[in-house]
Formats: sequence, structure tokens, C-alpha cells
Amino acid sequence: MKKYLFLLIILLTVFAFQAEAGNPDRQGQAGAYELLLNPWARSSGLYGLGIGSVRGIDALRINPAGLSGINKTELTIANTFYMQGSDIRLNGLGVGQRIGENGVLGLSLMAVDFGEIPVTTVNQPEGVGVNFEPLFFNLGIGYSHTFSERISVGMTTRLISEQGTSDVSATGFAFDAGLQYNTGGLNIGISLRNIGVPMRYKGTGFAYTTFSPSSTADPVNGNESYTAETRIRTFDLPSVFNVGLGYDLKFQEDKQRLSIMAAFTSNSFSKDQFGLGLEYAFNEMFMIRAGYRYEDGITNDAERTNVHTGLAAGATIQVPFSKGGDSKFGIDYSYKATNPFNGTHAIGIRLAI
Repeated sequence: MKKYLFLLIILLTVFAFQAEAGNPDRQGQAGAYELLLNPWARSSGLYGLGIGSVRGIDALRINPAGLSGINKTELTIANTFYMQGSDIRLNGLGVGQRIGENGVLGLSLMAVDFGEIPVTTVNQPEGVGVNFEPLFFNLGIGYSHTFSERISVGMTTRLISEQGTSDVSATGFAFDAGLQYNTGGLNIGISLRNIGVPMRYKGTGFAYTTFSPSSTADPVNGNESYTAETRIRTFDLPSVFNVGLGYDLKFQEDKQRLSIMAAFTSNSFSKDQFGLGLEYAFNEMFMIRAGYRYEDGITNDAERTNVHTGLAAGATIQVPFSKGGDSKFGIDYSYKATNPFNGTHAIGIRLAI
């Protein structure tokens, strides 16, 4: 067991260095940025700071090792109003199933809804009278294995699909890996996300009709024409390396819990981020949480390069409906402050049976 854990830590470290993390000069040079968006309302209320403590379906977006927190079966549905006022929504669906004593298999789907966008041309900049709807989605399959009561590891493979228009699209794959170490109160987590080969847009939308250099552009006189295609460069995935530390304080015979957490995120194509968060739970039935994520320039309107201004908060109501309390139904909500727009709001429903 120790051999495999040691190997995983080495791989995470090597990949983290290869990610060339924390380079703001490369801002905007990656693609598939939807991989950095979190559709799940429970974890987004803490900006995903619970690298070492995240559990359930949410872990597939933060640290796949936390998928092992599912006892039997978990189903989660979530909807996010991303930057309210922009008409962008994130729709999430996830299911997790325990396999044997030590394994949990999870499946998650996130789709980005951009709404209807008018089709425009150079000659008709106001629109041609029809609309198109881009379809971005990614489908992830993850597995987490518990080696002991304290250590769990996990990996996720994710299909990335971006259908910009009916004749232009891109497809790729990304991989995540993570490790969690949990004692009675201490939670430590490491995760590396969005590692994959570069992607490229393809399609007939890049084709155009032109004429040979020796002829004049005069199709009326019968000059030869041919179809050419614009060369499209590849783009990298926005890989990130996360390290998190947390501690759970329990009171009144474990009826109340206060979790303190901190996390560091090293981004390949943007600024590094630091975050602090708190979560209070009463009987694990009512929870409130708040977090703040800082990056260079975020407090200065002239220097800020992130629409989210750092503050996040959320709440959960979770009710058991079985005698043993293993089966639960919960509703999650989160809010992240933005400037401009009217914040990012997420709501989710969670069923554990």
C-alpha cells in the first residue's frame, strides 16, 4: 500500500511541475475553461477549498479521492446561474455507487447552456434572423479507493466536448488524480486536475472557396476555384494543482461541528490563488459555510482579472429519512460575488440512499 501511495505522490508532483503553474503572462492562452467551473452548490459555497475534506459527487470536480465518502448510493442534481445577467447556466448531474468495501465509482455530467445567440455576418451585423446554441459539456468517470480509514486515492477521466456552431467543434480528454489523508479531525488533500493533450477545433466551418494564384478571382470567366481550409492552432487545457489543509472541531458530543480549511491553487495559465473557509454544521442536518479566495490584484478594480471578487457563501439543509440515518435528502445553495453582473448562484438537490 505504501508503495502505491508513494508512487502517486511522485506522479502528482511531477505533473504539477510540468503544468508550469502560476504564470499570469499566459492568461487566456488555454481553452476548455469550463473545466474550472464547479456546478455543485455545496462545494462552490466554499470556492472548492475543501481539498482534504470534500465528500461525494462534489469531489469529482475538486479531488476525486473524496468520492470514497459515499456510503452506498448518491444522486446529485444542480443548476448554476453563472454570472447572473449573462444568461449562462451550468447544469450538473452526478451519481456515485459504492463497489465492495473499499471502492466507489462515480459518474458526472456538466453542460454549459449559453442560451440562443443570433447568427451575424459581415454584411448583416444585426443578425440574419436565426439563432444558434453552442453546446459545451464534459462527462467524467471517476473511481476512488480507500486503503485504510485514513487514506484514500482517486482518479477521474473526463470527455470534453465543445460544439461551437453546427460546423465547428472540438473534442478532448482530461485526467484528474487526488489523495486524501483524514484523521479524527485533520484533513489533508492533494489533487491535480485537467491534465491532457492539447485540443483543436475542427469542422467544415473553417473551409472556404478561393482561386489559384495564377488566375483572377473572376468565376464568371471560368477561372478555376478550389476549397481550402484555415489552419487552426491547438490549445492547452487549464491544468491546476491543489493543496488543502483542514481541521474539524466538534462540540456537544459531536452534535456540532466547525470546520476550518485553507487551500492553495497553482494555475497553469493564470494567477495562483489562496483561500480560507469555515463551515458550521448542527447534527449534520443544517450547515452554513463561507470562504474567501485571494489572487494578486483581486481587491483592485483596475488590476483584477477575475470576474469573481473572492467571497463565497452557502447553506445546506439535510434531512435523514431512514431509521439508521444513512439515507438523506438535502438541498444546497451557494453564492459567489462578482463584479460586474449580479453574482453566481447555485442550487442543488442531493439524495443519499
